[in-house]
Amino acid sequence: MENTQKKDIFDRIMGWGFLKTFEPFYKKNKEVLLYLFFGGLTTIVGLIFFILPYKLLDLQDITIGSKTIDTNTQVANTISWICAVTFAYITNRIWVFENKAHTSQGIAKECLSFYGGRLLTLLIENFLLNLCVENIGMNAIISKVIVSIITIILNYIISKLFVFKKQK
Repeated sequence: MENTQKKDIFDRIMGWGFLKTFEPFYKKNKEVLLYLFFGGLTTIVGLIFFILPYKLLDLQDITIGSKTIDTNTQVANTISWICAVTFAYITNRIWVFENKAHTSQGIAKECLSFYGGRLLTLLIENFLLNLCVENIGMNAIISKVIVSIITIILNYIISKLFVFKKQK
């Protein structure tokens, strides 16, 4: 039986020259490979939109009881999150999970689930960033890179199991 599914740009690229050698591995692991590829791009988007406001803003820290919160880091991370999640939703929807909702209700549910899952990981990310910067004394940008790796893994699990789950 011939595969009648339309090839996307990544399928076509894997048919080029020496890349054809890796095509069986790519086909077997396409979802994870594309998730890692777009996760890397999402991390770059997130870093750009973290560094810019972090360097441009000069916000005062907030102290609650004996706890100091680095407001500059938290605001920069929130801006970064909005930009990165929007980029991730679009790329995950189009290329990674390939099970697109077609009705406006289905798209709204998918989008809300995606942003809801990412909101959970934003809270985890903000907690870990504050822990690294304020409690451990790590550089904010290095902390952001390390915490992003944890976030990518959590986001894949949430997207795979809850947002873009395959219909039975």
